[in-house]
Amino acid sequence: MILFTSTGLLLLLSLSVPVGIVLFLLAFGIDLFFSPFPLMRGLGQIVWSSSNSATLIAIPFFVLLGEVLVRSGVARRTYAALESWVSWMPGGLIHANVATATLFSATSGSSVATAATVAAVAMPQAEKLGYDPKLFSGAIAAGGTLGIMIPPSINLIVYGFLTETSIPQLFMAGIVPGLLLAVLFMMITAALCIWRPSLGGPGISASWARRMSGLVDLLPLLGLFAAIVGSIYAGWATPTEAAAIGVGISMAIAAFHKSLSMSMLIESLKGTVRTTAMIMLVVIGAYVLNFVLTAAGVSRALQEVLQNLGLGTLGTLLVIVLMYIVLGFFIETLSLMVATIPIVVPIIEQLGYDKLWFGILMILLVEMALITPPVGLNLYVVQAARKSGSFTDVMIGAMPYAFAMLLMVAALIALPSIALFLPGSF
Repeated sequence: MILFTSTGLLLLLSLSVPVGIVLFLLAFGIDLFFSPFPLMRGLGQIVWSSSNSATLIAIPFFVLLGEVLVRSGVARRTYAALESWVSWMPGGLIHANVATATLFSATSGSSVATAATVAAVAMPQAEKLGYDPKLFSGAIAAGGTLGIMIPPSINLIVYGFLTETSIPQLFMAGIVPGLLLAVLFMMITAALCIWRPSLGGPGISASWARRMSGLVDLLPLLGLFAAIVGSIYAGWATPTEAAAIGVGISMAIAAFHKSLSMSMLIESLKGTVRTTAMIMLVVIGAYVLNFVLTAAGVSRALQEVLQNLGLGTLGTLLVIVLMYIVLGFFIETLSLMVATIPIVVPIIEQLGYDKLWFGILMILLVEMALITPPVGLNLYVVQAARKSGSFTDVMIGAMPYAFAMLLMVAALIALPSIALFLPGSF
């Protein structure tokens, strides 16, 4: 049964069948051969119960928030402001790539949107100033992954919904690991550029007057982040209500910069509908598959297999980590999450690990999938923004940052308090 599920998943994905459809096909296949419960009798109720949730309304709101910000020109102003603060370090503008991605992640909720936005702003600078295309583009791809770790994160909302974990607690748990990962990216950039100065461009010095004036362009995003996260933890709003507040503020920001128009709103709404429809098809398919897997006893069977290996608690966890790294080469992030959560999370809980902590570890592992070929979406997004050069350049440039993620995985396993400190403080 486990072999049937894994083989079927990889085969259907290799045939480019849409992920949501893959999950439904697997559910019906497992139900036909292994499950004692006839799925068709309860399909309508399962689909209704999986989609009839106020929590899920947060997804289109956060998607719309990101769409409005992308089209309002906020990213260009943010990049210019952060450039004056961080580009004096070895690596120059590469640090601005990471810093901009970090700040934009605190409002976007999407790694692909973050990478695409920063790439569109930063790539012309790289070509003009003669930066090494590998490290420069790799930093953008890696920085974009922070969009699914630093709240608000659509992936954390999906994880919380599927595992019945507090979304506010997940948001809080993602802040410190996300910021530490951004710092680690910048440290690795500086180390590489000190070792080989040709990898970075010229350091850019700026006067304190320019730096202070640039802070004005950072205030909108910082205020938006404070409004979303602050309203949740002050008890003034649920995540869904906070997302709606964020949409209103993002439109006010766009209006302030005179970029709010009917055509921009229509394009933003179209993008929101497309993205939300894709996400919801995957989420509902995952919910149906979860029901069938439980009925067929797949989770119990996999638990027995892992227990029979005799690896102990830590050894079993490391096997799961390795599984995510390998699957991340071939499966897109959200698909990887929803396809494995029903199987893996019950095992994690049985091992005695906190599912809140594991949610952050899982996000970190699927972040790595975004910059590892052949299916690393952020690599393709950055290459498309470059409009020249080889895809291999982006892939090679992202490798040091994938190594940084592995270091962060080790740190999170050794020190779970990295993720659990903030949630435990409130």
